[in-house]
Amino acid sequence: MSLLKRINPFSRLNNDTGFGTNPTGYGGRFINRDGSFNIRREGRPFLDRLNVYHALLNLPVWQFVCAILLFYITINLIYTGIYCWIGLEQFQGIIGSTTWTRFKEIFFFSTETFTTVGYGRVNPVGDGANVVAAIEAMSGFLSFAVATGLIYGRFSRPKAHLVFSDDALIAPYKEGTGLMFRFASYKDNHTLTDVQVQVTMGLQIQENGKSEYKFYFLPLERGKIESLSMNWTVVHPIDENSPLLGFTADDLENADVEVYVLIRGFNDVYSNTVLQRTSYTFREIKFNRKFVPMYRESDNGETTILELHKLNKHHEL
Repeated sequence: MSLLKRINPFSRLNNDTGFGTNPTGYGGRFINRDGSFNIRREGRPFLDRLNVYHALLNLPVWQFVCAILLFYITINLIYTGIYCWIGLEQFQGIIGSTTWTRFKEIFFFSTETFTTVGYGRVNPVGDGANVVAAIEAMSGFLSFAVATGLIYGRFSRPKAHLVFSDDALIAPYKEGTGLMFRFASYKDNHTLTDVQVQVTMGLQIQENGKSEYKFYFLPLERGKIESLSMNWTVVHPIDENSPLLGFTADDLENADVEVYVLIRGFNDVYSNTVLQRTSYTFREIKFNRKFVPMYRESDNGETTILELHKLNKHHEL
């Protein structure tokens, strides 16, 4: 029996995913595990596609710090080169006679001017050097204003702060089975309220002799909770209303199944609505497994311990 005939004809199609139905143009998954779309744009000049502000906001912390340091060192080397080209005779207070020591003196003068510290031992006396120093001081003010905005933007940007299980499981659920995954908020004092989850399955099928992607809503045991204080195991019951009814692991692979997840909720800390996405491909859907509990009572019995290190732990049935 073909996959198309096996799918419940009453399963609800999702035609609003934003993805096309032609499978020949797609490579890999639709959505990466971190929630970003697995898309690379071409056909326009690089500078048209580049968004420096957005890129710096989304860099990992270590890359962001390296970018700031690289810019700071590079811009001061450029100004140092300009000062050397103008002539070091336009400065006074330089100590040292070798090329290297004089270069260092000018470089550190540049850093002091750029940051407007201005210690004062080395100072410009020529008109050319004073003009360049004035421009550098202004560019320093502007650069630190931009850097301050970026740092504030990174700290204050509303985020869901959710972590998802590495795998989705097909496990016993009530009288049958269910597709399930779980997630939790990993930040202290970041409790989402009015949390909603939407799960969609995309799969490739043969219809009228052509391969085509179809997308189905996966009905959930529960699609909304008032607050996410602990972990939430999201369950799609595989029953007569499920498009997954009767699917095996080989069926999931042959259909190139991907289940993608959208979480929305209100974060009290940011006082804003936040969202986070992720997806599970057929390789990340495990059969006949069950999650282990990830919370316990504290030793003194006065609180509940959420064991985030157990988020991905499951065992075979």
